[in-house]
Amino acid sequence: MQKRTIKIGVAVLGTVGKALAKALDAGIPGLALAGVAARNVETAQAWSAQLAAPVPVLSFEALAQACDVVVECAPAAILGEIVEPVLRAGKTVVVLSCGALLDRPDLIELARETGGHIHVPTGALLGLDAVLAAAEGHIDSVRMITRKPVKGLVGAPYLEQHGIDIRGIDAPLQIFNGTAREAAVGFPANLNVAVALSLAGVGPDATALEIWADPALSRNTHTIVVDSDAAKFSMTIENIPTENPKTGRITAQSVIAALRKMNAPLRVGT
Repeated sequence: MQKRTIKIGVAVLGTVGKALAKALDAGIPGLALAGVAARNVETAQAWSAQLAAPVPVLSFEALAQACDVVVECAPAAILGEIVEPVLRAGKTVVVLSCGALLDRPDLIELARETGGHIHVPTGALLGLDAVLAAAEGHIDSVRMITRKPVKGLVGAPYLEQHGIDIRGIDAPLQIFNGTAREAAVGFPANLNVAVALSLAGVGPDATALEIWADPALSRNTHTIVVDSDAAKFSMTIENIPTENPKTGRITAQSVIAALRKMNAPLRVGT
């Protein structure tokens, strides 16, 4: 029996959102782009008109009704506006701004009550399958070291609040040493990967994180070190940024892979 086509919505049309919409428009078996949401409706309508199969620009509420799955790829400040309607409808939302979930446990409770689902993709990280597997036993420690080009960190609230100016540095500088929860507040546009790691493993308060600004780098680099009763492992990924220096190219591809998996006859990975 052939599976039904899953209708996908994208909110909003930033760097990742546009990449997702284009991939869906080009064609992914079992999936169809059904609508998009954007803060600038007129600009989004003009952009959608250029697709092979233009889709409507909808409100967050309407998008939730029109789609089976909505992908949130928006500023963290509007996470709730996108996620709540989807969960109230008992549907699935793919969340990239997962750092904002730490302050919204009510969204997880809403999903539990309605039968909806919140899916956090791997994004710009690696190895979450291994961390999830290790968490079925006992994990002693999880540490992540992030090194980014200066332009990918400039403007972060943590730097502003602590008067740290990294624009003129000529050598690597550690700008943060704390927990994933603290990083989610101080670097909301940069460190969703740390929160994703923490949700897979030992939680946001026990996941240790270092952040370095490195003027010699051109790629966003993350190293994960995990020690557990099942395995000890370390992994490093070097992400090529998009035109938005805070976002790696692999982020959109990770979401596309997660969506493709939803309707695939063969699913690889935990």
